[in-house]
Order: sequence, then C-alpha cells, then structure tokens
Amino acid sequence: MEKMMVGLSLALSAIVWGQKGPVKTNLTPYSYQTFNCDNKGYFDASKYEIEEIDGVNKLLYKFNGVHFDTNPIFKLSSLEEVRRNKDQHLENLERQYQEKKEELYSLKVINQPVWKKLYENAIQTFENEYELNKEEIIAFSDPSTLRNSKFYETCRESIDAISSPDREKMFASWKAYTELKSKNNADPQGVMNRFDLKMNDPQKEDYALIDMIGLSFHNCANSSFRQRRDDEGTVYKDFDRIFTKLKKNCDEP
Repeated sequence: MEKMMVGLSLALSAIVWGQKGPVKTNLTPYSYQTFNCDNKGYFDASKYEIEEIDGVNKLLYKFNGVHFDTNPIFKLSSLEEVRRNKDQHLENLERQYQEKKEELYSLKVINQPVWKKLYENAIQTFENEYELNKEEIIAFSDPSTLRNSKFYETCRESIDAISSPDREKMFASWKAYTELKSKNNADPQGVMNRFDLKMNDPQKEDYALIDMIGLSFHNCANSSFRQRRDDEGTVYKDFDRIFTKLKKNCDEP
C-alpha cells in the first residue's frame, strides 16, 4: 500500500511539472493622439516592438493627408507669381520631398497584411502627390507639358483640353466643367455669372488655366490615388484594438 501511494505521488508530480505555466504578457504603456483625443493604453511587447507601433501611428496620423506645403492658385496674382518664381517653387517642393521621403521610407511597421498594405498605400500616395504638384507648377507656365503627365490616361479629357493649341477647345471644356460644378453649388447662377465675367476678360486664358489645371485636372488626378474614407475608418479602429485598457480623453466636438 505504501508503494502504491509513493507511485501515485510521483505520477501526480510528473503531471504538474509537465503542464505549461500561464502565458505571460509584457504590457507596455503607450500614449498617442488622434484627431481630437488623447489616448493611453498598453500593448503586448512580446508581440510588437515600440518602433512598429510608432511607425503605424505615423502612417495614420502624420502621413495620411496632404504631404506638401504648396500654395493653391485661385487668383491671377498667384498665377503670375508661380510663373515668375517657378524654379523656386520646384526647389521648395523638392526639398520637402527629400525630407519627408527620408522619414517615410525609414518607418518600421507591424508585420501584418493590414499595416503592410497601409504602408504601401502611403508611399504610393506620397509619390503621386509629389508628382502632381510638380506637374502643376510646370504646367501653369507651359500647359503642353501635361501631355506627358503621369495621370494622362486617367485625366485624358482635362489634359487634352488644357494642352490643346486650340484655345477654343479649352474654353469649351472650361465652360462644361463650370456648368457641372455649378449644379452642386447653392447659387448655380452666381457661379455662371462669375464665369461669364472671366470669359469676357482680356486674361480669360489665364482664368481658364487656373480652373482647368488647379481644379479640373487636380481633382481628377488627386482622386485617382487617394484612399477611400470607408477604408480609412477601419484601420483607425484596428490600431485601437492593439491596446488593452485603452482610455480616451476627447475634446467636445
């Protein structure tokens, strides 16, 4: 009987020692700001590195939007200035590009499909925005350069009108674009009245270029590489799910 009890005791000991202990998590505090909230939570350092968390954070809240500080052209005086100082504008754009590219391309992100895709999209958007800004600066001085645009196949109709030596073709396209835009305006007749004033102005060609390059072409090209808003909302929620005990301190809207 004593031998049986000793054997049973050894067997139970073997079972206990053979069982794995509880999985330990290394919870690390992390704070980040969203558009109107201060967020504090914890992430599992056994799954993620702080550099990966920081990289995704920057993709969502720093590299998601307009990357370059450029002056939109809405007035004749602005058009004349960008033509007069074209080289300076191009140099400024290039300087911003190199500075931001170094940071963006050196980011480390979480090795999961959703974040790798987000990173790829951010790089593509960044490169496309740079190219679009450069093309516009040059085109305001020489509209024919848009025939070689990266976005030609996407925005063929606008580009063909802008770059055509037949100015009447551009004016017709300008009027059609303005009429379409006026339908979504609270004062459609007011939009067309302002168009008529520009159309009868001695500098009507410049007015046409402002709208056709800065609005028609820009909006067409820009919409071709921007991420859809529905997709954006999902990744923000995915980022929040990385953290446990997440607390949000939000400003009132």
